[in-house]
Amino acid sequence: MKHVYKVLAYLVAIEVAVQAAVMVWGDAGMGKWVGEGGVLDKTLGESGDMPFPEFIGLIIHGINGMIAIPVIALLLLISSFWAKVPGAVKAAGLVVLLVVLQVTFGILGHDIPLIGAVHGLNALLLFTSALYAARRGAAVRAPEPQLAARG
Repeated sequence: MKHVYKVLAYLVAIEVAVQAAVMVWGDAGMGKWVGEGGVLDKTLGESGDMPFPEFIGLIIHGINGMIAIPVIALLLLISSFWAKVPGAVKAAGLVVLLVVLQVTFGILGHDIPLIGAVHGLNALLLFTSALYAARRGAAVRAPEPQLAARG
């Protein structure tokens, strides 16, 4: 179970990096599209069509952030109870808390742009805490056998 715990923790960190990449990709594509005459309003993407190719990055960001990362974080927390890694439950609990905050900030950031900035900063905390949790799992090794004392 230690291995599962470690893999899930690293997976959360990888997913946070993917989130940053696809969001900037989508934002850059949107900027280019608007610069070429595209119109940005509330109806963007509602018709089901892709207004610009990089729009998929924004979709991936939403799905990944609302479904994939929370599920992985919950699995990390569940695995932490059986991982037999010192501090695993606390580390996984912190990851879950930061994921809950991240989702909340992501939703609220659509109405309060300043919270969008907090969303970005919290992503850095989440990435760091996921790496911390993973490194806790990597640092634990099986105890070495003791040699019998010669007398």
